[in-house]
Amino acid sequence: MAETRSRRGLDSRGYIEREGSLGRVPDVFRPVVAAAHDQVLHVFGKRLHSAYLYGSIPRGTARPGHSDLDLLLALREEPTEADRAKARALDEALDKEFPQIDGAGTLLVSRRQVLSDLERYDLGWFVACLCTPLLGEDLAEDLPRYRPDSCLARETNGDLALLLPRWRERIAEAESEAARRSLVRGCSRRLVRTGFTLVMPRWNGWTSDLHEMAEVFGRYYPERAAQMRAAAVAAYEPWADPGSHAAVLRSYVDDLGPWLAEEYARVHGVKAPR
Repeated sequence: MAETRSRRGLDSRGYIEREGSLGRVPDVFRPVVAAAHDQVLHVFGKRLHSAYLYGSIPRGTARPGHSDLDLLLALREEPTEADRAKARALDEALDKEFPQIDGAGTLLVSRRQVLSDLERYDLGWFVACLCTPLLGEDLAEDLPRYRPDSCLARETNGDLALLLPRWRERIAEAESEAARRSLVRGCSRRLVRTGFTLVMPRWNGWTSDLHEMAEVFGRYYPERAAQMRAAAVAAYEPWADPGSHAAVLRSYVDDLGPWLAEEYARVHGVKAPR
């Protein structure tokens, strides 16, 4: 039974377990995390309430030279444009200094936003379950425990229909294969995660592994399983074949994406407006 709970990412009471920890950070990435810790504190000082790692590095699955460094910073006040400029400079400095990472990305939020009623089952859940504390007081202490239910599904990924027009605009504006390749990676990740949370309450578990997400989705929608498995592959390593990215992106916004958005709304409803 313990193995089943571990595989499904739930504790013995059926709540989603926090998936990462500083103890899981691979040795090769520890200097990156240490530098991020010091630089975040130096750059944001007293404006910082708390800082978190998320993604593959705190999960222990990061690959040197391929994985990026993901940070979330909760400020005591609402982030300003000056704060965002500092975060971009921090990301660029870390990416330049450490070849172990393929880029760095820092999300800026406010303490109030994380703890708001509107974000309780989206950003709040993200911090409580998918983020690893790095600095400051852990906001998870002021948030509820979460189950893999329909409410969580709706509030995390029930806005795909709103994203599709933006994706179409970005695809039309992408003039290089590098830009299209980046879009394939990002859109693939979002589609796989949305497909997984569509069936998450029925599966009654949690995973952040995109391949497992696609496999779980395929059990409930076998007619779409091959598309989702291919999206999981592209989310990690988009194809090198020039020209393939444009076709894949068209299939996302013309077929898989619209179908998934409609089915999601039918099953779970639409995310509360932001």
